[in-house]
Amino acid sequence: MSEGLFDVPGHAAPESDALGGAGVDFRGPGGAAPLAVRMRPATLDEVVGQGHLLGPGSPLRRLIEGSGAASVLLFGPPGTGKTTLASLISQATGRRFEALSALSAGVKEVRAVIDLARRRLTAGERTVLFIDEVHRFSKTQQDALLAAVENRIVLLVGATTENPSFSVVSPLLSRSLVLQLRSLTDADIRAVLERALTDPRGFDGAYTVTDDALAHIVRIAGGDARRALTALEASAESSLDGTVDLTLVEASVDKAAVRYDRAGDQHYDVISAFIKSIRGSDVDAALHYLTRMMSAGEDPRFIARRLVISASEDIGMADPMALQTAVAAAHVVQLIGMPEAQLTLTHATIHLATAPKSGAVPAALGAAMADISAGKAGAVPPHLRDGHYSGAALLGHAQGYKYPHDDPDGVLAQQYPPDEIVGADYYRPTDHGYEREVGPRVDRLRRIVRGR
Repeated sequence: MSEGLFDVPGHAAPESDALGGAGVDFRGPGGAAPLAVRMRPATLDEVVGQGHLLGPGSPLRRLIEGSGAASVLLFGPPGTGKTTLASLISQATGRRFEALSALSAGVKEVRAVIDLARRRLTAGERTVLFIDEVHRFSKTQQDALLAAVENRIVLLVGATTENPSFSVVSPLLSRSLVLQLRSLTDADIRAVLERALTDPRGFDGAYTVTDDALAHIVRIAGGDARRALTALEASAESSLDGTVDLTLVEASVDKAAVRYDRAGDQHYDVISAFIKSIRGSDVDAALHYLTRMMSAGEDPRFIARRLVISASEDIGMADPMALQTAVAAAHVVQLIGMPEAQLTLTHATIHLATAPKSGAVPAALGAAMADISAGKAGAVPPHLRDGHYSGAALLGHAQGYKYPHDDPDGVLAQQYPPDEIVGADYYRPTDHGYEREVGPRVDRLRRIVRGR
């Protein structure tokens, strides 16, 4: 059933009884298995990243060590270790392992595994059922799992790149622990590559990789260990003398190196140019810098945060929908990750770059902050103070307050600011975009409120 995909180096493939299954040949550099499969961690100590899920006594650690009993849904970007953790769970004492892919399995296959697990349970054996891409299961397929999960006929381990809250049926979700895996850091990816170069399961010292070549592989991996190992393997196979340099990596993975140092000047220069291109309404330049960052493996959350800031700093009320688009893009980055979120970041960049621009929001904030810094923070007018306590009326608090909704127009003359800043105009709308409509409205509101 698993076709060896989830086998751990050095261990026999788990039996699958009538359901079949085959092991993978782990013969080192010349073996049949890809490097990414050969280098799958054989023990918990070899796992990189995900320290937030693997602390002492954590549910996932107990499960991997064979003492946990809860079904889990592993949610995270590609190449972060979901399949690896399933492999380690399969080695837990007293458990048999079955794997299904939601891309190819139907209700019939699910029920067959459950029937097999039920027979094993009568013999004292428990079964771990790993389902890859579980979010692709239909509601009927997921419902077929419910009774087996609830009665612990199987211990379910589901892997998904999508938020289970939106893709897994509520009954199954409530019966499982949802654990979110994080993208691997550059240091994590480098550790994975260095181990592959020296470990007998990998290249066992057969290749030397230059520093710039290794750094480039780390960049293009984008936090995905599988992608990094695949790039390393492709490059090594093209080497004629056992040396892998940057030119060879570029040719092997068909991707040119991007001049971008996530820890240095290029990081700040490119993001600065990106934001200034959006502010200057040059959509093509903005897209250039966006793809430059994404190609180099920049953290998409960093890009999304800058888009959210730009929506208020450079556009504001000239296009109120710009902020909603930017916030939605940030949510998409969290929900589905890369590479799919590239489309959403591009969508948001185009919206912001082509939107009408206004600096009225930061100008308003700056003007208000300047007055606060100058000490203009007088007492709140008595009629605006809280009156929901005994004795407030005796102090004159909340007395004489006019309720705007009692007025037919919903707005009336009344002092709102402290005496020190009466008449201060902080927000000054431009005539760009939606602010062309807001400006006259703000003028009318000020005249009414201030009794002019």
